[in-house]
Amino acid sequence: MNIPDLNGKTALVTGASRGIGKAIAVALAKAGAHVLALARTSGALEELDDEIKAAGGNASLIPMDLIEGDNIERLAGALTERFEKLDILVLNAAILGELAPLPDIDPKVWKQTLDLNVTANWRLLRALDPILRKSDSGHVMFLTSAVGGEYARAFWGAYAVSKAALEMLAETYAEETKKSSLHISIVNPGATRTDMRALAMPGEDPMTLPAPEELTPMIYEALADKRTELKRYSFRQWRENGN
Repeated sequence: MNIPDLNGKTALVTGASRGIGKAIAVALAKAGAHVLALARTSGALEELDDEIKAAGGNASLIPMDLIEGDNIERLAGALTERFEKLDILVLNAAILGELAPLPDIDPKVWKQTLDLNVTANWRLLRALDPILRKSDSGHVMFLTSAVGGEYARAFWGAYAVSKAALEMLAETYAEETKKSSLHISIVNPGATRTDMRALAMPGEDPMTLPAPEELTPMIYEALADKRTELKRYSFRQWRENGN
């Protein structure tokens, strides 16, 4: 596994307290980045901090709800004041929403799903774009799902629509930044052993699925990929290619 040198880099990871976000946060810290770990649950963030410190890494914890008030704008102000630049932004935070036929989805749940999975990410881009552009080789990574573009799945409407919108958000941002020093990637981790997967597929044996930590080599590869165009990574395809 080729570990990139992220010493001196600052990385913000949303949804960092568990699952894929936690695995990415730990991976970035092990590579030398100062990780800004954002999530709603303080206790889980403290456990992450312990793990990062045990691995010799460095993290700052940000217990915050991304869809509450002007939290994002205040966060951007604080980061701008404290750091000269932001080198890596991992947009991972998401909720599953309600698995139900489209006519039966609670409008409040629909709005909450789109607010977090799409609008919060747009607001993060909007607020953090200035300090991302100050990095000499910044990277914005969007975490997606196969139901966001590869195929439709009944009853997954709110989540699927949110991920499809997220992918177009990434594609648009990639077009708008292609003459800058920023790199944009869309990462599809596939079925992974997470709490969200267990909620969506309660009858599935989680031990048949890869653990979030198994994504680490692909995440490192994506960060090291300096192609100027939008980069797409699928864990299933990555493994099929012999990695």
